[in-house]
Amino acid sequence: MDKIYIRDLALRCIIGLYPEERTNKQDVIINVTMETDLRAAGRSDDLNDTIDYKAIKLEILDFVENSSFNLIESLADGVAAICLVDERVTSVTVTIDKPGALRFARSVAVEVTRP
Repeated sequence: MDKIYIRDLALRCIIGLYPEERTNKQDVIINVTMETDLRAAGRSDDLNDTIDYKAIKLEILDFVENSSFNLIESLADGVAAICLVDERVTSVTVTIDKPGALRFARSVAVEVTRP
């Protein structure tokens, strides 16, 4: 299966359980891998034959920046649902990093895959 990647989308949102995490937006880094069949787009060179990754990025941006979750697992699940709205996406993997979530670690990350 062919894949479309959105890599290192840096956004900010309210995320976390602790009171200090619930008041100020924090950085999250989002990576998305969408599986789809790109043969028609490769032959036609027409946007209508592929996934409009700019439109999906804008939907993810709006969703994330206006969200408020306790868990990055929930945020990842919501991002995956956005990608699966286009029926041509057969599977999506979303990885969300939360930099600085743990002392002495660069980040904590969650990855979900949805068919």
